[in-house]
Amino acid sequence: MTKYEIELLFVTGFASSLIFGTFIASAADKYGRRSSCLLYAILYTAACVTKHFANFWILVAGRIFGGIATSIMCSAFESWLVYEHNKHGFNPNLLKTVLSNAALGNSIVAIISGLIAQYSADAFGYVSPFDISLAVLVTMMICVITCWSENYGCEKAILSLQFMDACSVMRNGELLAILNWTPTLSDASSDIIPHGYIFASFMVSIMIGSMIFKLLSKYQRPESFMRFVLAVSVLCLATPIIWPDNEMVIYAGFIFFEICVGIFWPAIGFMRGIYIAEATRSTVMNYCRVPLNAIVIIILLQNLSRQTIFQCCMMFVMLATTIQQCLYRTRTDAEKVRPELSVTNVTITKEKSPLSPSANLSCGLSPSSTSIAATPSSGICESGGIVCGRYVINHSSV
Repeated sequence: MTKYEIELLFVTGFASSLIFGTFIASAADKYGRRSSCLLYAILYTAACVTKHFANFWILVAGRIFGGIATSIMCSAFESWLVYEHNKHGFNPNLLKTVLSNAALGNSIVAIISGLIAQYSADAFGYVSPFDISLAVLVTMMICVITCWSENYGCEKAILSLQFMDACSVMRNGELLAILNWTPTLSDASSDIIPHGYIFASFMVSIMIGSMIFKLLSKYQRPESFMRFVLAVSVLCLATPIIWPDNEMVIYAGFIFFEICVGIFWPAIGFMRGIYIAEATRSTVMNYCRVPLNAIVIIILLQNLSRQTIFQCCMMFVMLATTIQQCLYRTRTDAEKVRPELSVTNVTITKEKSPLSPSANLSCGLSPSSTSIAATPSSGICESGGIVCGRYVINHSSV
C-alpha cells in the first residue's frame, strides 16, 4: 500500500467522524446512550472484520465504520456515566474520583492491550490484534445489554463556548501528535522501533498523569492547574522540532506529553460535568469534535513536513492554554460576584424527604456549613446546579 493510500485511509476515518459521526453520535441524547454504546460495538466490530480483506475499498468502508464508532465512544459512554451518577444522587465530588479512576483503568487496560497486541502481531501477524478486539467488543456488548439501564437527554444544546474551544484545540494537538509519533521516532532511530512496547509506555505515562490529577484536584480546581499542564504540553511538543535526530529526547518529550494527556482527560471530563448541560452532553461533545476533525483532515491533506505538523500542534495547544486562561479568569470573576462558587468540597450530611417544591437541605460545605435552598430533582444535574441527594443545589459549587 502506498503512502498516499495510507494517508487517504486516515483522512477517511476523520472525515467519517466529522460528517456522519457527529450526527449519529449526537442522536444518543434523543434515542438513548445505552443504545448508542451498543451501536459503537457493532460498528467497530465491522471495522475490525474489514482488516481481513486486502481490498482498498473494503478498508475504506472499515475506516468509515471506525470514524462513526469513535465519535460515539468519545461521548455516549461518559454521558451515560454522568447521568447515572447524578440519577442515583451520589456526592458530586465523587465524579472527579470516578473519572480519574476511569483514566487510570483505561491506561492499565491499554498497557496490557499493547503488550498483547505486540505479542500477537509477532506470533500471528498484524491482523491478529483486531481479532482479539472482536472478543473484547462482544464481551462489552453482553455487559451493556445485561447490566446497563437506558437513559436519555434532549435535542437542544447549550454550552460554554470557551470550554468547547479549549477542549477542541487541545485535542487537535493531541491527535496530530498521535498520528506522527511513529514516523518521528522511526526517523530518529537507526533500528526498528518496538511499537507495542512504546505504546504501552505511553499508557503508563497516561496512568501516571491520572494519578497526578487526583493529587492536584485536592488543592486546586481544574480550571486553574490545567493552564500550567497545557503550557508544559507545548514544551513537550517542541522536542521533535528542536532535536529531530535525537531519539531519546524526542521519546522523553512524548512521555511527558502523555503524562499531560493523562491529567487532561479526567480534568476535561470533570469540567464537562460543570459547563455542559446533562441533557445535551452527547450532542455538545460531538459538536466539539467538528473543528477537531476538520482541522486534522486539512493538515493531513496538505502533505506537510513533520516539523511543520508539530509546529501546528504547538500552536493549537498554545491556543488551548490561552483559552483555558480565559476560562479561569471568567470563573474567578464569577466567584467575586457569587462567593459560593468558590466552594470546592461538598459532602452530604443530611437529606430531607421531598415534602414540598422547595426545601432546605443541609450539606457539609467548606469552609463552613450552611443551609441551601434546594428543589426536588430526579437526579439530573442541569447547568445551573448540582445534585445532592434528591435535590439540585441551585448555586453549584463544583
